[in-house]
Amino acid sequence: MSKQFWAILIIIVLGFIGVVVFTDNSNNKGDNPSTSNAKPTSHIEGDKASKVALLEYGDFQCPVCATFFVVTNQVEQKYSDKISFQFRHLPLTSLHQNAFAASRAAEAAGLQGKFFEMHDLLYQNQTIWSSSTNALDYFTQYAQQLKLDVPKFQTDFRSTKVNDAINADIAAFKKTGDDMATPTYYLNGKKIENVKLLDSSNQPSLEAFSKLIDEALAETAQKN
Repeated sequence: MSKQFWAILIIIVLGFIGVVVFTDNSNNKGDNPSTSNAKPTSHIEGDKASKVALLEYGDFQCPVCATFFVVTNQVEQKYSDKISFQFRHLPLTSLHQNAFAASRAAEAAGLQGKFFEMHDLLYQNQTIWSSSTNALDYFTQYAQQLKLDVPKFQTDFRSTKVNDAINADIAAFKKTGDDMATPTYYLNGKKIENVKLLDSSNQPSLEAFSKLIDEALAETAQKN
């Protein structure tokens, strides 16, 4: 065979490898958001009919979010029958290499009715998967643990539908004009400064959350 043939073959192979690498990076980092009419996600727990709503924009790889996660779980347990809790994605990909991939995992699990179950596992195991060069291996383990249809989970993980849902959340946050930082909380549409959620030792506090929520519940009761 001629040298020209081998040269062409090598170019084709290198081009194929480049496509594979590009696709993998897109799956993990969401660097190529598609333009779509997707609406922001609506993952809600608690009393969905309540007039008091706590919304969090979070990044699954954010260490501060993981710290707040412990307390927000306590808040949800305390107020599960009084307010609604909503989570939206805000992966800070310039800081966290696997943040977008983690949001993909949560969304893919959500398509099988297990969004918050995956949400919890991602935060609980953050230190394990966050530095991985192939975080999907860990996410697949969590999918198995949740008894999901794993092939469907892996397909959904890479899907445009999931990508668009996450990017719709990011776009919704950008419309607020607030700084891109996580976690960011809104109570009845009003941003909560995180300093108001800390105790005297600068740690997230159930008492601090409760004070603000109790005030919102009282205000709502007076209007009714």
